[in-house]
Amino acid sequence: MKEIARLADVSLGTVSNVLSGLSTVREPLRQRVLEAVQALDYQPNQLARGLRRDKTNIIGMIISDISNPFFPAVVKGAEDTAFKNGYRLFLCNSDNDFAKEETYLHELQTYLPSGLIIMTSNINGSPALADAYRKAGSAVVYVDRLPPLWTGDTVTSMNEQGAYDATKYLIDLGHRRLGMITGSSTRTNSDERVQGFRRALREAKITISPEYVQEGYFEKQSGYANATTLLKLLPRPTAIFAANDLMAFGALTAIRDMGLRCPEDVSVIGFDNLDLAEIVTPALTSVDQSGYQLGAVAAQLIADRIRGDKEPKHTHVLPTALKLRASVAPALIDFETTVKKARGKPAKRSR
Repeated sequence: MKEIARLADVSLGTVSNVLSGLSTVREPLRQRVLEAVQALDYQPNQLARGLRRDKTNIIGMIISDISNPFFPAVVKGAEDTAFKNGYRLFLCNSDNDFAKEETYLHELQTYLPSGLIIMTSNINGSPALADAYRKAGSAVVYVDRLPPLWTGDTVTSMNEQGAYDATKYLIDLGHRRLGMITGSSTRTNSDERVQGFRRALREAKITISPEYVQEGYFEKQSGYANATTLLKLLPRPTAIFAANDLMAFGALTAIRDMGLRCPEDVSVIGFDNLDLAEIVTPALTSVDQSGYQLGAVAAQLIADRIRGDKEPKHTHVLPTALKLRASVAPALIDFETTVKKARGKPAKRSR
């Protein structure tokens, strides 16, 4: 650091402030320090710095399933924002295994992280372990799946409203026999989407039997299996709302394998608006939530906390929007009824 200070013609304190990411250094001085760092090929020992300051510039992030295409966007949003603020992201994948998640929570403490972003695999999460980080001076935020007992910062989407909008859209198109494939009941985001689905049904005074709501686990094979169950019911649902796009993709495959057509026989709506939603056949109508923004907002919350934000609690709920594509059409039974009534003929009985 002395060599950097000499080459940049600044004080040791200025070098330290620049390397620590503090924004109090004037831009011309900061540029001189950064040029000296590059010229000398200086690589700071982050662990040694962390031991001196009690914290490294690491932000730990625990996600539940890196193979789910939704999560890389969340990670990218968090990493981009962390990097911009002078921090580095340390990623852990729990594979939806709560025991593995707890192991990571214990072991990450040894890296002295400045912050922690958690996308928990369990409805109860690990609020006690997360609180231990806060007490040690690390900023913590839960994202997407929120433990009921957590009292700290959170970032999530309007899951309930998004599901309500999707279901109401189907109802407005004449669908009355609706099925839903939920995520696991141990996921708060899934529960909120179920609440939105049921709210739309209540407002429309539509009652469905319990078997028309099938519990899945946010994976394509789950969507396939549960859609197959729904499509064997009598009467068959004219529309299926899946609580994420992966399960909706599985539902599209099940519809095709059973010799049915989407949307002519069965309409399908998903949730997440993955990039793949535009290229499957038919293109999938889906509730858009920005994974990138979830990660970016969470990382910015961490950075703000590290810089001294003392607000008791931040609760960010990001908006959703229904993206209409080819997988939804008006209910066939209602269309046939309307036409035959107009012609004075008895309506064909539903299949």
